[in-house]
Amino acid sequence: MQEAAFTLYDRTIWPRSAHFDYYTKGFVKSVNSMTIRLDVTHFLTETKKRELKFFPAFAALTGQLIASMPEMCTNVDKEGNPGYFSYLNPNFTIFHEDDKTFSDVWSQYEEDFDVFYHNLLTDAEAYKDKKGIKVKEGQPLNFFCISCVPWLDYAAYCPVNYGGSPNLFPLITFGKYTEENGKFTLPFTLTISHACMDGYHLSVFFNTLQEKLNQF
Repeated sequence: MQEAAFTLYDRTIWPRSAHFDYYTKGFVKSVNSMTIRLDVTHFLTETKKRELKFFPAFAALTGQLIASMPEMCTNVDKEGNPGYFSYLNPNFTIFHEDDKTFSDVWSQYEEDFDVFYHNLLTDAEAYKDKKGIKVKEGQPLNFFCISCVPWLDYAAYCPVNYGGSPNLFPLITFGKYTEENGKFTLPFTLTISHACMDGYHLSVFFNTLQEKLNQF
């Protein structure tokens, strides 16, 4: 896989230039955090039919959508100039049943879904018994976080950064899927800096992800 390209925004024509400054340098360094219910009925049926594991398949599909939206791949260079990566690698968590801790692992993004899925599956297996926060070395700067709370069908979730400026990379969390009248849904939360995305962009992401799940 080719290393992710980083393209600087042209501040003279970038529509979000003023918004980016306001939410990173101004008084209001807020985040957007929104939780919706995703319908995973078709996706769940297809993963079972294809003998795919739910989490890596879901993470791969989500990662491919993120790569198609520059707003979600926004970051800054060493001088603080905003731009966007051509894709983000998923950083996911592995839960350790014996001591109830978790470890972070990252996987390489791929445009091809099957290869991407295999990367996630392989890394999950390779590091499943490794303890510590970061167990796979070499995590690149272009990443997004995705984790699951499989024990709970929650209503809302909002991670808070107390360090000052909010993180620019996307934080994704989803919960336990439940069934009602033959329909399977799950809670899905996206948290990202207001500098990167407004409600419109969040809506595009959620609506497009639902379409991809329905068409999987």
